[in-house]
Parts: sequence; C-alpha cells; structure tokens
Amino acid sequence: MASLKDTVVEAMSGYAVKGLNGYSVLTTSPERDFLAVVSVANVRGQHVTTTSLIVHVQADKVIIECDINNKPLVDALIQAGIPRSQIILAYAGEPVPEAA
Repeated sequence: MASLKDTVVEAMSGYAVKGLNGYSVLTTSPERDFLAVVSVANVRGQHVTTTSLIVHVQADKVIIECDINNKPLVDALIQAGIPRSQIILAYAGEPVPEAA
C-alpha cells in the first residue's frame, strides 16, 4: 500500500508535463512533505513562469495552498483513494491546522 506522500507525489506528477510552449516540473522538499509544480513557458513572445500547484503534507492531511489547474488536484487525489476528509483546500478558505 502506497504511503500518503507517495500517492500525492504520483498524483501531482501528472501535472508536470511538457506543453506546446514550455514545460512544468514537480519539485519536492527532501522529506517530500512540501511539493510544487512550476512552469516555464513562452507566451506571445514573453518568458512566463508560474507555480500552478503548492501542496504540503502534514500528519495525515494534504493541504493544497494553490491550484490554478483546469482539473483540480483534489479530484485527482480523491480518484487516487485519498478521502476528501484528509484534503484541505487552503486556497478556498478551508481552515488549516497549526503545524505540530
């Protein structure tokens, strides 16, 4: 059985892809408890960078700080088997527990 961190990494890796005008990469802290998908692209001749996902795993919770994707990460996490009760949408105003 995959750990919570493994499941989050797997789901987020689906958002790190090569696009027509750029690419996105999944970055993680050494402990894999803080993750981000960062994109670099060329849009209409302009160099553009964006962080489309920012997530951290705290105890048994997945806290999504930022998600600007068409398919929200919460849907991918639920599809991967993480209960909605373990997912906090901080970007949508859901309360975030204080760090232990």
